[in-house]
Amino acid sequence: MAARLIQKIVNSVPASGRAYSSGARKVTLIPGDGIGPEISASVQKIFTTAQVPIEWESVDVTPVRGPDGKFGIPQAAINSVNTNKIGLKGPLMTPVGKGHRSLNLALRKEFNLYANVRPCRSLEGYKTLYDNVNVVTIRENTEGEYSGIEHEIVDGVVQSIKLITEEASKRVADYAFQYAKNNGRKKVTVVHKANIMRMSDGLFLRCVREMAEKYPEIKFEERYLDTVCLNMVQDPSKYDVLVMPNLYGDILSDMCAGLVGGLV
Repeated sequence: MAARLIQKIVNSVPASGRAYSSGARKVTLIPGDGIGPEISASVQKIFTTAQVPIEWESVDVTPVRGPDGKFGIPQAAINSVNTNKIGLKGPLMTPVGKGHRSLNLALRKEFNLYANVRPCRSLEGYKTLYDNVNVVTIRENTEGEYSGIEHEIVDGVVQSIKLITEEASKRVADYAFQYAKNNGRKKVTVVHKANIMRMSDGLFLRCVREMAEKYPEIKFEERYLDTVCLNMVQDPSKYDVLVMPNLYGDILSDMCAGLVGGLV
């Protein structure tokens, strides 16, 4: 996370001003809650040590009740991100089974953050279970099981909708292949369960297949989610870039983190 943000900011500042506050780039900071403030403070120290020219604009995203009675992100926080275009967010906790909806989900939808990119690689000098991990998970970040469409049909029966659209699926698939191409990656694997969820995952799979045809230089393969989980803990070197729907990406990327001790 820190490395990607540093690179993005450094590239946006002229070389002559990269080590000086006069060339500072304003960045929205959402410290988060729980362990969020501690993590955010550590990342800020990294930026300071690396002499990355940042002016932090800290914002509060504590939910506020709107005219319709629903809780949402404060407008000041939304305006800050829209103005600065770059933001750093610490973890935000979501009440379980009650209270406001996930602020993480709200932020993704508000700013159309459709691709969740999580590199996971072994770090030299840190002994973990594996020393050959170098994979990138790319997760569709706006729909799937995390669309937030749930309702109670009758007492004791709850229905949750898994939303998959052609537009969102093609968009994240194209992003995955572009990422592989731009970063010297050789292979993209689509992770799915189209054998069970034939319509929803079937649509996602067809969209990725269609995008794969536009990138003949990138090797393409299809794998079931359970197969990928098994292979990942046996030999993570089998994979390069993985693209998948929302829920699968959430779980699989955290599993990858367990192989190396944390998300990079």
